[in-house]
Amino acid sequence: MRVIPTPEELAAGVANAYDAFIGGGIADTRPMRSSIIDEGPKRAVHRYWPRPDAVSPHGAPVLLVPPLAAPAFCFDLRRGCSLVEYLLEAGRKVYLVDYGQIAFSDRNLGIEDWVEDILPSAIAAVHEDSGGEDLQLVGWCLGGIMSLLAMAEKPLPVRSLAMVASPFDFTQVPMVAPLRPLVDFTGGRIVTSLYRVMGGAPKRLVKYAYQLAAFDKYVTKPLAIARNLDDRDFLAQIEAVDRFTANMAAYPGRTFGQLYHRFFRINDLADGTIDLDGDTIRLAGVDTPVMSIAGEGDGIAPVGAVHAVREFLPGVRIDTAPGGHLGVLTGRAARRTTWPMIEEWLGEHDPRRGREAAPPLAPRPLQTA
Repeated sequence: MRVIPTPEELAAGVANAYDAFIGGGIADTRPMRSSIIDEGPKRAVHRYWPRPDAVSPHGAPVLLVPPLAAPAFCFDLRRGCSLVEYLLEAGRKVYLVDYGQIAFSDRNLGIEDWVEDILPSAIAAVHEDSGGEDLQLVGWCLGGIMSLLAMAEKPLPVRSLAMVASPFDFTQVPMVAPLRPLVDFTGGRIVTSLYRVMGGAPKRLVKYAYQLAAFDKYVTKPLAIARNLDDRDFLAQIEAVDRFTANMAAYPGRTFGQLYHRFFRINDLADGTIDLDGDTIRLAGVDTPVMSIAGEGDGIAPVGAVHAVREFLPGVRIDTAPGGHLGVLTGRAARRTTWPMIEEWLGEHDPRRGREAAPPLAPRPLQTA
């Protein structure tokens, strides 16, 4: 909105402000319809319903793998800005694994539980549900890392993996660097004592850490809203991201300890080898095609930290796209950048679909209250 708005801009701004702050909100956050095809400890596997207005579903199934602590609807943020919606409209058969909430009783779960059991079980369920077809995986952040670890751990019916904002060199993560001298001085004992007492990282702490990583955007958000009151799609995105942040989950104690000691302190992943519960996993042994997309403005997983994967996985395809940590996955620009990259990648490694790329998903008109 201009400093002196036109009558049309002013009217749109007033209507949007009413809907956003007094009415029922602007963002259409209805989830895409799905059915649960498999359940087990810390997993519920969803199969999304085909879109009636899309091409008939065909080709290899796609399993979306979220990270821990983030709500699984990161892939389905809102209508018109949903990777799930985009893939369904492209005729993909889309699945999602959801870990549910993490309780104090889950404090003994470690990354190996996801790598050795939860993800392989979800993959097996999709493989069976789709008639024995090999899968294509799309993982965001830790979801991409855990997917790669699972593929390195044992043979899985996976045709390809696309990772988005998955960091492998934590020395390049801005949030970690200032804390490293203190951690080295104390030997990590202070943080270790805290997460053991709390049983992990509480959801409120995870939420604050996420907001701190994007502190500049968090502070300037009121000004950005005021400047864009006439932009309904912009306000819908802000609303959807706020809902995402409010639904952060906790980390199990053992998992948080592994992330803290193995990833942050020792930077184990940088050389592509990590020890989990006495089992050494070597990522260089993965011969399945892998793509890694970094966000140009990502403050949690900067480009260098994400692209470090090529140091031990020479055949990996490297790409960048606009956006921060969440924005590169499901920001408004992702409709024209990240998602077509993913769809092209899926097509390249799906012999029944060929080398095809879906067009960008156009923003849909948002309904007024």
